[in-house]
Amino acid sequence: MQDEKISTSATYTGGAALQHTDIQRWRLLDERGRQTWHYLKFDDEIKSWPQSIADKYFLGLPTGLPPLPRPETPLASVHNAISFFSQLQLPPGNWACEYGGPLFLLPGLVIAWYVTETPVPEHISIEIRRYLFARQHPVDGGWGLHIEGESSVFGTAMNYVVLRLLGASEEDTRLINARGMLYKLGGAINGPHWAKFWLAVLGCMEWDAVNPVPPDLWLLPDWIPIAPWRWWIHMRQVYLPMSYIASKRFQFPLTPLTRQLREEIYTQPYSSINFASHRNSISPADNYYPKTMLLHTMNGLLVKFWFPYLRINYIRRRAEAWAFELIRREDENTNYANLGPVSAPMNLLACHIHDGPDSLSVERHRQHMHDFLWMKDEGMLMNGTNGVQTWDTSLLIQAVVAAGLAEERECAPMLIKALEFLDDQQIREDCQEQEVCYRQRRKGAWAFSTREQGYTVSDCTSEALKSVILLQRLPCFPKLVSDERLKDAIDTLLTMQNRSGGFSSYEPTRGSQYMEYLNAAEVFGRIMVEYDYPECTTAVVTALSLFSRVHDPSYRKGEIESVIKKAVAWILKDQRADGSWYGSWGICFTYAGMFALESLASVGRTYNNDDRVRLACKFFLDRQMTDGGWGESYKSCTTGVYAQHERSQVVQTCWVIIALLEAEYPEREPMEKAVKLVMSRQQEDGSWQQEAIEGVFNKSW
Repeated sequence: MQDEKISTSATYTGGAALQHTDIQRWRLLDERGRQTWHYLKFDDEIKSWPQSIADKYFLGLPTGLPPLPRPETPLASVHNAISFFSQLQLPPGNWACEYGGPLFLLPGLVIAWYVTETPVPEHISIEIRRYLFARQHPVDGGWGLHIEGESSVFGTAMNYVVLRLLGASEEDTRLINARGMLYKLGGAINGPHWAKFWLAVLGCMEWDAVNPVPPDLWLLPDWIPIAPWRWWIHMRQVYLPMSYIASKRFQFPLTPLTRQLREEIYTQPYSSINFASHRNSISPADNYYPKTMLLHTMNGLLVKFWFPYLRINYIRRRAEAWAFELIRREDENTNYANLGPVSAPMNLLACHIHDGPDSLSVERHRQHMHDFLWMKDEGMLMNGTNGVQTWDTSLLIQAVVAAGLAEERECAPMLIKALEFLDDQQIREDCQEQEVCYRQRRKGAWAFSTREQGYTVSDCTSEALKSVILLQRLPCFPKLVSDERLKDAIDTLLTMQNRSGGFSSYEPTRGSQYMEYLNAAEVFGRIMVEYDYPECTTAVVTALSLFSRVHDPSYRKGEIESVIKKAVAWILKDQRADGSWYGSWGICFTYAGMFALESLASVGRTYNNDDRVRLACKFFLDRQMTDGGWGESYKSCTTGVYAQHERSQVVQTCWVIIALLEAEYPEREPMEKAVKLVMSRQQEDGSWQQEAIEGVFNKSW
């Protein structure tokens, strides 16, 4: 047996060596959808657990798959793609993938590890460093909010801190360059709210520089318009532990390293900084969505009057106790998986403060932090969720069914396993006392990732429901999900429509859009409340339509018809004058337009009979690139105006092809040209290479 191997590559400029682990020792373990990466330290482990084709693919290693015959037709290309994807299916029946892009997630995790004194294995430390260096801006040395973004204080200061906490030297040329960029941006004092919060926790900033996050808001009566239960679920679950930690004013005792960091990330000596005067200091590079005058006023009142004079200890203790009770309920309702990778490290720290470092809650959180980590050829990153298992599995099922290949010998076994996964992942019960912890009904729903995470999502439930119905109506597939359970999914979806007719993501809209006047995040927009989304609305419309058309036309017939009618009316209302729809969960007009045209087609509105559909098709056709493809930049999300990418993108080209097919666009030439482009970029093994980012997060990318 041999110990784990750590290698050092050729040196970079300045003599900084880049370490990396032996990438052939990494394995992805999938336990009922829970995905964690493991590094095998001993040779006998490697022999007993060989790398799978999926492992090799995710790690950028040669898969050993033989080259497939070059496809001459679109259907042959589909066969090649299915051949490839069948090799990536994991034992529970689902598919995994990198869900990366954000560069603001690792800092929260690594700082939480540091201040809770959680041991970080060397192989993880090495690979996180390697990833961050791989994603460092090649010219200015900084990091942005995401991998394609411009350098910012948030990205640069926080990832600099991560690298230092994980052992990188301040003398490393790459970190010298990063400091230079950080100083150009004014230093860490110009970071946004979330950056200042984590730096205060670490002991590298004073709490006086952090705008107030009082847990006292959780004591407000539910009828108050700004009560936190009305906020978007991600905002609730981030500001819940953040408010508890801030109220405790937790600050990790100084270590030699953090004492040194205090002098590295500012443009002046730490002791000379008047932190209280910098509560609202922020670099223009970070100030995507500036705080409003109303929020400035409220923060000022809290700092100058509420905290020093009016907030008696009884209120503080009661607010902290109720906030932690809600944190505890979130942990229990998700089996410590938590909603996402921003709130999860905060919950870990809150439990560390309240329950103690050796508590069961802290240990459970430590275990689940690994659910968010993803290993690839560039190193280790932090995914935007604990995976996309249900979502990707559902869409892959639908793709094979749409191609008419579900009952083919090469496809049926793969799809049976996928159906078994969806059967296992449907949520069977509501949260305990869901009204107390402000949770949406979830019985019969599917989450974005896993049943364990346990959050209802309207479009994930809809796409999973469609996939189950489409497979179970074919004779060669078992009827695993009962009629009663399908009706549970319908019942949940029918609780989620907004008054507008549209659908949101996790729950119906609970508060006014005017709540955005209180958005303190600065780097994200449209985050305070749920909004109507054409993507979610379409998913629900098509799921309800399919259920009523092919499964049970009589079940809640009148209600379903009414919901669909209102939803389609909202989709038409949301269409812009140029024929487009703004998307919130993919980039951007391309993504939303695909979904919107699918929903309109499901109620019989197509190019031949509907002016609105024709206008939408014109929007797409006017933007087709000379090579036949489409390409849209993430900048569309931030500006609200379609921004052409410099190069056509396979994914977005496919989205437009789907949109035109759903619309029954009559001319073949634009689509044939686009299909040829997609086929030309298919690899010999049936896959396509990753191009630009396709996802989006709250108007920032």
